[in-house]
Amino acid sequence: MDKEINITVCLGSACFARGNEDHLNYIEDYVNMHNLNAKIDIAGSRCEGKCADGPNIVINGTVYNNMTSVKLKEILDKIRG
Repeated sequence: MDKEINITVCLGSACFARGNEDHLNYIEDYVNMHNLNAKIDIAGSRCEGKCADGPNIVINGTVYNNMTSVKLKEILDKIRG
């Protein structure tokens, strides 16, 4: 069975420096806490090419810019259902 949700965290230097390392850790903890391993695929990317708008996270093809931990929690809660 394919995973339903694909999350790609930009780990380019600008996004990494602006908090995506913490965001990646938060996503991994969230997935484990809510037992979503079978539903969510998490990957990293070198650069999404939108450095000025970072940190960037792509979820099922939608790019989310200027990510904050609050926005990330809201998105994860919404996709979790």
